[in-house]
Amino acid sequence: MPCAMNRLIISILILCGCAICAAGQDTLRLTLQDAIDIALEQSVNAAMARNKQKTAYWQYRTFRAEQLPEISFDGTLPDYRRNYTSYQSEDGSYKFVRNNNIGLNGGLSLKQVIPFTGGSIALSTSMDYTRQIGSGSANEFMSVPIAVTLTQPIFAVNSNKWDRKIEPIRYEESQAQFSEEMEEVTLSTIGYFFNFVLAESTLENALQNLENAEKLYEVAVAKRKIGKISERELMQMKLSVLQAKSTLTDAVSALNSQMFRLRAFLGIDESRPIKPIVPEESPEGNYTYKQVLDAALQYNPFAKNILRRQLEADYAVAAAKGRRRSMDLYASFGFSGVNSNFKGAYNNLKNNQVVELGVSIPILDWGKRKGQVKIAESNRDVVETQIRQDEINFNQDIFLLVENYNNQAQQLSIAVESDSLAAERYDIAVKTFMVGEISILDLNDAREGKDSARAKMIQELYYYWNYYYNIRSVTAGMLH
Repeated sequence: MPCAMNRLIISILILCGCAICAAGQDTLRLTLQDAIDIALEQSVNAAMARNKQKTAYWQYRTFRAEQLPEISFDGTLPDYRRNYTSYQSEDGSYKFVRNNNIGLNGGLSLKQVIPFTGGSIALSTSMDYTRQIGSGSANEFMSVPIAVTLTQPIFAVNSNKWDRKIEPIRYEESQAQFSEEMEEVTLSTIGYFFNFVLAESTLENALQNLENAEKLYEVAVAKRKIGKISERELMQMKLSVLQAKSTLTDAVSALNSQMFRLRAFLGIDESRPIKPIVPEESPEGNYTYKQVLDAALQYNPFAKNILRRQLEADYAVAAAKGRRRSMDLYASFGFSGVNSNFKGAYNNLKNNQVVELGVSIPILDWGKRKGQVKIAESNRDVVETQIRQDEINFNQDIFLLVENYNNQAQQLSIAVESDSLAAERYDIAVKTFMVGEISILDLNDAREGKDSARAKMIQELYYYWNYYYNIRSVTAGMLH
């Protein structure tokens, strides 16, 4: 029977593709730290976090660039027209005249945002050229050697000022978010790793239980022949063997499933078997609630998120108030010259000045703009309420996390001792059953206790590492 049982086990493992027992393959012995390092380097989640960080970086670079002077060239090279255009005579009548000309124009401008006012100032130079084609053709040049242009909204909100407050906070938030997301990759890795460890332990238990069930069934057969047990008890032992076989098949499938998930998450070749190495040590040391909370408020994206949301709500109110009335100032000062040749266009320059003041003040809008301000203020109140609740939840979550972590060392110690006692109890139960001093129910209870204690120990070890890296996550990896 043992030989037949061994052949059955080998057949099941081969058919199910259990890579752990596959001969001649390069098995990857994987520690928890190895798995974390691989995940941080090549997992899809880590790649997504890095891409989000790049996007945030270039968004911030774009904001910084918008604060610097911008040099640009604008031109039309060339502009050829041969068509009819509408012309109004002195008496007010219109007629169409034939137009046949070619034109060129170009200009350089240096533009700078004025940070403290939200307006802009530009320094520019330009040249326009036109030539009428056909009879009486002639060249005409118009130069603007230098012009200074000021554009300034009077009552509108200074968006640039608010951007200078919000965008650096947004960028700091994205940096902290990246650190937190990388720690979350670690947390996911721990989950996949210990699920695999638990599946392997379950398989080992299933193999041991099946082997013991076969031995005990042989003993039961012998006892039945001499009348020491009943036929019912013998059938119960045979049923235990069948159940152990079924459990082994399920354990093999579960192990392969967990191995596939771990490999897929880490980005490891699907054909390569993995052997998990259970950590022999657990995290050491305790943390205080204040220690973790202070680090979280300094490094966690939550603190930056709170500040950014508050600023954005304040900006929305300021923008709504600025829209109640508007006044825009446009002023341009410079010189211009006109001549039939290029050089002459820069002689005899004359003043070229434009000043415009546009005003838009609602006389009767039925309270629309006032309503927009009230909506913005109400939304700000909602945001502030949400922020207060989020702060309470954040602090509470950290408190519970620290408490769980500090208590987990004792929980793990209890689970390790329970596992050892349950295994010893099962060994004693097997030996005692073979001499006929305990019942099948007591034996099954000892076996279930052994399996449950081993699963509990692995689970408590997982909790310990999970709590530890959760603390690292909320502190963006800055608290060790």
